Amino acid sequence: MEYLGKLIEVGQWISNCCSLNKKMHKLKRKLEDLNGREVDIVQELEYAESLSLKKRKKEVDNWLASVARKKDEVRVIEKAVEQDRLLFTRVQLVKCVEDLTGEVTELLERGKFSEGLSLDTLEMREDALLTTKLVGQTFHENMDKIRKWLMKDEFLTIGIFGMGGVGKTTLVMHIHNQLLKESSTFGNVYWVTVSKDFSIHKLQSDIAKMVCLDLSNEDDEKKRAAKLAQALMRRKKYVLILDDVWNHFLWDKVGIPFRATGCKLILTTRSLDVCRRLGCEVNMKLEPLSEEEAWRLFKETLGHSITLPCEVEYVARSIAKECAGLPLGIITMAGSMKGVDDICEWRNALERLKQSKSGQNDMESDVYQVLQVSYRNLNDSNVQQCFLYCALYPEDYKIEREELIERFIDEGLIERMNDRQTEFDRGQTILNKLENACLLEGVMNNFPHDNKCVKMHDLVRDMALQIANSNSRFMVRAGVGLKGLPDEEKWTPNLEKVSLMCNKISEIPPSASPNCPRLSTLMFQYNGLKRIPDCFFVHMRELKVLELSYTGIEKLPNSISNLENLSALLLRECSMLQYVPSLTKLTALRRLDLRNSGIKEVPQGMEMLVNLRYLDLRVPTLNMLPVGVLPKLSNLQYLIIYGLSKTLKVKGDEVASLTKLETFSGQFYDIYNFNTYVKSLEEGGPSKYLLQVGLDNPYFSPVESGSFDKSVILKSCSISKSNEGEECLVLPTDVQYLYIQECHDFRSLCDISSGKAATDLKTLVINNCEGMHSVLSSSSSCCIPLQCLRSLRLAFLQNLHVLIARGLAESPPVQPDTFSRLKEFRIYNCPNIKTLFFPQLLKHFRNLEELHIEDCGQMVEIIAAPSDEDEEDIYREIENGVIMNCLPRLRVLQLWNLSELRSICTNGVIVCDSLRDLAVRYCSKLKRIPLLDRQPSPPPSLQIIKAFPKEWWDSLEWEHPNAKNVLQPFCQFSRYL
Repeated sequence: MEYLGKLIEVGQWISNCCSLNKKMHKLKRKLEDLNGREVDIVQELEYAESLSLKKRKKEVDNWLASVARKKDEVRVIEKAVEQDRLLFTRVQLVKCVEDLTGEVTELLERGKFSEGLSLDTLEMREDALLTTKLVGQTFHENMDKIRKWLMKDEFLTIGIFGMGGVGKTTLVMHIHNQLLKESSTFGNVYWVTVSKDFSIHKLQSDIAKMVCLDLSNEDDEKKRAAKLAQALMRRKKYVLILDDVWNHFLWDKVGIPFRATGCKLILTTRSLDVCRRLGCEVNMKLEPLSEEEAWRLFKETLGHSITLPCEVEYVARSIAKECAGLPLGIITMAGSMKGVDDICEWRNALERLKQSKSGQNDMESDVYQVLQVSYRNLNDSNVQQCFLYCALYPEDYKIEREELIERFIDEGLIERMNDRQTEFDRGQTILNKLENACLLEGVMNNFPHDNKCVKMHDLVRDMALQIANSNSRFMVRAGVGLKGLPDEEKWTPNLEKVSLMCNKISEIPPSASPNCPRLSTLMFQYNGLKRIPDCFFVHMRELKVLELSYTGIEKLPNSISNLENLSALLLRECSMLQYVPSLTKLTALRRLDLRNSGIKEVPQGMEMLVNLRYLDLRVPTLNMLPVGVLPKLSNLQYLIIYGLSKTLKVKGDEVASLTKLETFSGQFYDIYNFNTYVKSLEEGGPSKYLLQVGLDNPYFSPVESGSFDKSVILKSCSISKSNEGEECLVLPTDVQYLYIQECHDFRSLCDISSGKAATDLKTLVINNCEGMHSVLSSSSSCCIPLQCLRSLRLAFLQNLHVLIARGLAESPPVQPDTFSRLKEFRIYNCPNIKTLFFPQLLKHFRNLEELHIEDCGQMVEIIAAPSDEDEEDIYREIENGVIMNCLPRLRVLQLWNLSELRSICTNGVIVCDSLRDLAVRYCSKLKRIPLLDRQPSPPPSLQIIKAFPKEWWDSLEWEHPNAKNVLQPFCQFSRYL
């Protein structure tokens, strides 16, 4: 029994030891919390003293003294635990530890200071910011987006950018106030205005002030950053808002723990580039208000109680519209019109705003000053001048980026470089910088082609004009409906740039001779101008850019011959132009654009333009280019001669002598001259070219204007392996687009001996070639490789019977990967082809996305049934008579006017889960659509079925009885595409 008692006693002792250790561990954790709280309170006490809160100092001192005493007691207990070994003292120690833990917990609670002295509570007492009312659904949607981003752990930094005055600060002020109400979710909220006079030291001080950290005695930037980072990391959760950021910086250099848990950052800036360089995970661009939202803000600023008479409201709406959705401008103008009820004053305000917003004192002081900061922050005089140049275009004008960069080059705003592409890259960089700074807006111009453009916000344009007009350098009356020249007094000697584009000016007075000795740019494009008097240019000897494109000008005055500083003469689409005077003296000319003008011969003295870089001679009326002119234009980088003229042709050796060409388009006299130039390309040539040989149709161009890359057009010429004594066609090795028309001497592409080297061909068009029997011949080892081909178009091939002609039985049908990248296949008006695909070839068309077949009168089937001669691998794709996945990426199938077509797939069902559009018209003998004959549903990607006539659709046979009902909602019955 005595042994058992001792055993129980030892067990109790062990149990008490374990209990004591656990409670000591808990006490130590509490003590660590108390130590951290003590550090915060010490800092808070310093902050309280700096805020003259000394009446609380005694309370804090008492608390700190209690903390010190309690820490001494804990040390005594720790020593006792380490030294004492008696069982009865263990029980007492456990009790002491429990008591101490409770007392430390109570001290922590007291450290919160119920009246608000604690650091957390002081920060939570930050007042809400005074804000204007948000107007418009877009603002509320943006608020919701930002809040949702803040809730997501993966988004730590949010960038909000937009032009000056668009409402970034107002939006974030509302966000700030909303977050204050949700402190339990987002923690503390700190607002710091960064502004233009940014410095690391100042930003550190501003943030430190928000978190009650005194850095006034520390000058070392790195130590300040370390202390600030420690202070921020002690906060469990917080949102730091940095408003009006102009420059990027390193977060660590400031002392902001960028990736710390619980840290969220919001910044506003005018530059997308700042957002990117500061590592924002999400970026939001604020756009101007819609017209209706702008009017609501205007009325809100005027006052709800104000009811405007109908005639005043009409003018007021116009004023709001003139502000172009910029909240700062709207609020400024509405504020300046408060209390005004005289319709005359309202009309006067509108007129002044239309003429020049800078005429409004409030606008100048409140709005333009804001916008000008963005301009000054560009910090590059060339970029600033490029920005001001955009103001020469009318309000809301979409300026094509490529055209604008050409103008920058003409004006010398882009420094001269060795090659044109480098200059264009610099121009693109400048436009990107202006877009990122929200001084320009990127838009698309959908007519006549999808071209990237930029445009200026109305108020930004007005600000630019205000800057440019500070010393009367610009006169801009673009797109304002002028019917005549501005008055004589407007043509001041200080003028450097004049834009009168997009008006209705048809005549210039015969005595007009503006005294503008410094004028460098004159823009008259898009006017009905017919004649210019000879005296008009007499006092413009510094003129560098003369823009007369899209005018009705009939002849240029002889005085142009004396503009020896002229660098760009632009006469595009001047179809009435018959006469251009001598260019002999214009040796500074770098760009001459005569595209679609009406001249019949090249201007006299063009061979003297030794500095010419750009020449566009796409002139339908021009008969010839004199031999010997081109070689003298040795600095040409851009030369376009190919166009609507049947007779304007060039010699191969003359073009080959232009070693600086980067873009060339021209028609050669014959195959010999074509080959001469192509052979010169082996030593390097243009990055863009369009080469044509053969008779041309003056009303048809297979390549869209400006869209060519590396293109060859062969028309009505001999291209097969040459007969004895004839020149053999040589194709460029890097040709990407090949168009063959009315060349009747080849049976397949394999007859073009030089084609084997053209390994980069992407588009192939063959049109009206009577000798063509097949596209490829499997028996030939010499053929154009089609592994890179993306688009194949076959049209009006009277004798085409098959795509690939089979040779010997053992020869493979085509080389590996042939057609493997083909996405588009169109075949039109080929009356003798009966079958398009044979099963063994389908594997080469696995990436085909569009298939168009029209007017092939003998076509019976699209995909033939397998024959006995087919290779064994075709049977691996056949299961129970079904050919599986033969065209797995097909999205568009169009069958039109195929009178003999009986089958899409003779044996089985094609599975095309990617099919989106199906169009079948005038295929009366087609009885089944196997692509759609599936249950329980059609292809998941299907969007539309165009069928005609409806009676044909109603007569179709379906394997699945419910297929027709399932497909009916997708159907449209129209004869038109």
